[in-house]
Amino acid sequence: MAKAGIMGAGSWGTALALLLHKNGHEVTVWSISEEEVQMLSKEREHKSKLPGVKLPEDMVFTSDMEKAIVGKDFVVMAVPSPFTRGTARKMKPYVKEGQILVDVAKGIEESTLMTLSQQIEEEIPQADVAVLSGPSHAEEVGRELPTIVVVGAKTKETADYLQEMFMNEVFRVYTSPDILGMELGGSLKNVIALAAGIADGLGYGDNTKAALITRGIQEIARLGVKMGGAIESFTGLTGIGDLIVTCASVHSRNRKAGYLIGQGMSMQEAMDEVKMVVEGVYSTKAAVKLGKKYGVDLPIIEQVNAVLFEGKSASEAVKELMMREGKAEHTAKPWDE
Repeated sequence: MAKAGIMGAGSWGTALALLLHKNGHEVTVWSISEEEVQMLSKEREHKSKLPGVKLPEDMVFTSDMEKAIVGKDFVVMAVPSPFTRGTARKMKPYVKEGQILVDVAKGIEESTLMTLSQQIEEEIPQADVAVLSGPSHAEEVGRELPTIVVVGAKTKETADYLQEMFMNEVFRVYTSPDILGMELGGSLKNVIALAAGIADGLGYGDNTKAALITRGIQEIARLGVKMGGAIESFTGLTGIGDLIVTCASVHSRNRKAGYLIGQGMSMQEAMDEVKMVVEGVYSTKAAVKLGKKYGVDLPIIEQVNAVLFEGKSASEAVKELMMREGKAEHTAKPWDE
């Protein structure tokens, strides 16, 4: 049995806390909100974030950061991406040398273009930072529906350890050394999911969504490989797998926000309606900047950015994508002369 701390009591943090508890580990969940801590301690259910999922009586909830970190074998970082750096900065005094921190959120910081693990490493240099990513909606993990994810770590030892901690008969875990590729896939797919939601909101069909998913993973992979990620991360669970589930699922907050925008809401109105952090919105500007920095064409991501932040109508964005100059899908096989 291991001792695990969970930083963040939202839907994903709560679902993973329950998973780890059922695996036999001692779990302490931290929330910045004392009101949320009291509610979870009393109700043993997160009725707004994970309704119907009962939490065991011996699962500890606290707003004391030190209590959730000190003495833990590993700590899961499950705070929304905009708050990752600030939370990590506050955690630093309590993290011991070599303590494993597993980031499970997804995003890119616009001001620095850093992934979440890079931000955590900058704030807590003494930590052994890993990531967990893949097609894994909290609502389904909380209900123990079969799910497959990937753990990325700097060493095989850390990856194998975390694989053992998380894996069970309904939660399969693969390992990977490609932390960067995993994080880029997990962050950028949220932007494509916004596009898929916008298309749904406009009343478009399956043809449109299939095109967005396939051309979207092309954009993600082109940029990710140029930045140093492995193509296998983008063709696997942390790339196309995560993209499919986020573009298609009723649980996807990014798809839902996009749908509302396609229906005519502003970006802020859509975010207010979703009532949870829409991480794709925070990653979109960063993705555009990365494309320019590395000289990679990102037409779908650029059009999403124009709709979110430049006042372009969703229908006009789709028209521009459709009317781009014709070109070959790929040049992997030359024409026969």
